[in-house]
Amino acid sequence: MSKLRIIPLGGVGEIGKNMTAFECDDDIIVVDCGSVFPKQDLLGIDLVIPDITYLERNRDRMRGYFVTHGHEDHIGAFPYIYPHVEAPIYGSRLTCALIQAKMEDHGIEHVELNVVKALDVVRCGAFEVQFIHVSHSISGAFALAISCAAGTVIVTGDFKVDFSPNDGRVTDLNTLAAWGSRGVLAMLAESTNVEKTGYTMSERQISATFRNLFKEVQGRLIIAMFASNLQRIQQIVDNCIEFRRKICFVGRSMVSVTRLAMEIGELRIPKGILIDALDIGCYDDNQIVILTTGSQGEPMSGLTRMASSERKRMQLRSNDTVVISAAPIPGNELMVAHVIDQIYRCGAKVVYNRVADVHTSGHACQEELKLMHTLVKPRYFIPVHGEYRMLKMHAELAQSLGMPADRTIVLELGQALELSQEEANITGPIPTGTVMVDGLGVGDVGSIVLRDRKHLSQDGLIIVVIGIDQESGKVASGPELISRGFVYVRENEELIESVKAVAQGVLDRYPTIAPSDWTSIKNEIKDQLHAHISDLLKRSPMILPIIIGI
Repeated sequence: MSKLRIIPLGGVGEIGKNMTAFECDDDIIVVDCGSVFPKQDLLGIDLVIPDITYLERNRDRMRGYFVTHGHEDHIGAFPYIYPHVEAPIYGSRLTCALIQAKMEDHGIEHVELNVVKALDVVRCGAFEVQFIHVSHSISGAFALAISCAAGTVIVTGDFKVDFSPNDGRVTDLNTLAAWGSRGVLAMLAESTNVEKTGYTMSERQISATFRNLFKEVQGRLIIAMFASNLQRIQQIVDNCIEFRRKICFVGRSMVSVTRLAMEIGELRIPKGILIDALDIGCYDDNQIVILTTGSQGEPMSGLTRMASSERKRMQLRSNDTVVISAAPIPGNELMVAHVIDQIYRCGAKVVYNRVADVHTSGHACQEELKLMHTLVKPRYFIPVHGEYRMLKMHAELAQSLGMPADRTIVLELGQALELSQEEANITGPIPTGTVMVDGLGVGDVGSIVLRDRKHLSQDGLIIVVIGIDQESGKVASGPELISRGFVYVRENEELIESVKAVAQGVLDRYPTIAPSDWTSIKNEIKDQLHAHISDLLKRSPMILPIIIGI
């Protein structure tokens, strides 16, 4: 009997980096290909993507990528992964357009992108995949029904059950229930908001808040939000039409995503409503709406630069009202708070999620998750898209609805789940983890480099340079000291001289120094200086002795 293997390559035990492989017979398909922005301890890293060693080893069996939606944590790794494991990509019109733009930015050509609609079925090797519409904070979001000889798996993707979305398209509960009545082997459901009781607020309530703001605000209205939330952008545009305001887009991602959305018909802006940022000064303040990036306090974003007076044409003024229409991503709270403080210093008014309903999540809370479980009725349940505590809470939620504990399976990276109608077994290990992107380098920064960066950031660096006469073997120059991030040399001459004296003491024990002695001398200097500086200052800078033959 055929068995299905489910292999999480990202997205379990973490928020972001979503990627899951499904394997049946000789065929493999992959759902999503996401990235995640680095945490503060990953110094200098630009992006983190999944480790695809397993896919590279099995690239001849790879049949396709199936993408639930176009957020970065689901498509952000494509430019780095696709060239190594090529296969057709399937997704909604907006999702494919966003992927295409990413590929073009990285100079990647000849990508096979296939646009699908809700309820389309794609046959791919041993698999059949049906796309099911769900509500989320970006258009073109799908759940997936993945069928093979072993059974059917429902992957919810990111979703919420909003009965009054702005676009009028509710989550397709009928199709999900139909699959549940036929029998579902397993369900992989997102766990982002499993800690929150009740239901996620409807986008319709946000619409009412924005309408009131347009009625009441007399000066410029500046709104910071995610560029991907096109439904909310459309409602802001609609308010601009009704209240006779002009709108302009500021920030690289805001400009590029909205331009792309207008080209494919996902965003509709009548002629005369959209203006260029250079033309803002041609209109009265009460005629202007600025839609910008910076809802997460990013240092180079449009809002942050306005608050810091870096954009002279759009410098914040006392009659401006700034709306931050997003909740801080975990880890970004301090940056967002700093930007809010700076906006207040400029004299502007700030409206954000704690003081008004200007944002709602795109993820299901507990009652919506319960509804999904009740409709789909899977034999096995695997919580995904969440940190470990969220996965455990989601498993407990499923058990509270009657799911046996031995059929709720919390997977970790490196594990694979082998499923049939009769049993479920965790196997492995699978090579998984994180690959770090630093500039143009992919995977060339590892734990040792990060450890050194952390050491440098905390304690600084001392370089000890010694010149050795190659003919005589005697010290020809030095020791000379270079300090970076440790102490300011000109103001700490006594300390620097004492450090030089310790290094000189080591050299004095060697009348002549052969090249074979260089390594042991450098290690001895390093050890002696560590002990000396620790005794004096209780600090431990990185010490780098360099011996040069001259």
